[in-house]
Amino acid sequence: MMYRRTLTFLGAAAIGFAAVAISQAPSFAETPAVHAPAPGLDEHPNATSETAVFAGGCFWGVQGVFSHVKGVQSAVSGYTGGTLANPGYEDVSTGSTGHAESVRVTFDPRQMSYGRLLQIYFSVVADPTELNRQGPDEGTQYRSALFPTSDAQRRVAAEYIAQLGKVHLWRRPIVTRIEPARAFYPAESHHQDFLALNPTYPYIAINDIPKVEALKRMFPENWRAQPVLVKG
Repeated sequence: MMYRRTLTFLGAAAIGFAAVAISQAPSFAETPAVHAPAPGLDEHPNATSETAVFAGGCFWGVQGVFSHVKGVQSAVSGYTGGTLANPGYEDVSTGSTGHAESVRVTFDPRQMSYGRLLQIYFSVVADPTELNRQGPDEGTQYRSALFPTSDAQRRVAAEYIAQLGKVHLWRRPIVTRIEPARAFYPAESHHQDFLALNPTYPYIAINDIPKVEALKRMFPENWRAQPVLVKG
């Protein structure tokens, strides 16, 4: 992820230079939001809290969108899908650990179903046709993937991907993967709530704020103006 890493790891003077370069670059939020249809199959709520894990490129934007969804109780950025125990950002960024930058979403299924979260994910969070990348971010750690935490979620996810494949909303085939649930490791504290705390950060402004705006525009009934924050 050339642009985000430049801003994250260079010194203050270099950050200013990089910010100017990014502001003059074309937007990487290049795939227009697509209003995916409601899922034909969904879960029936039988609890007050449920957890699901989504990967869709840089976790800053994924977390930023889900934090604005009504019924979401928490959205935590982290790493899952790999084999290394307790990975950090530097480990995952090599692309060699098998992890994906991901977000663990805890939600009240009486207010927000898993199927509806999938509809939001495919509509505004990730481009499901990009293989091992999202926008400017390249590598398996930025893959589009779902990590169902129950058999019911797995059935809903598989059915919904099949449903979307039949309506041909995108010009390219869907490559979003359904992967086994594995250990989820929360990311470092400075990665949590990054969009909410840094809305004018060049990477966020170019790539992720349009996703949040699309959520508000396309799913007004599910929009929450005040995001739920990890740091309170």
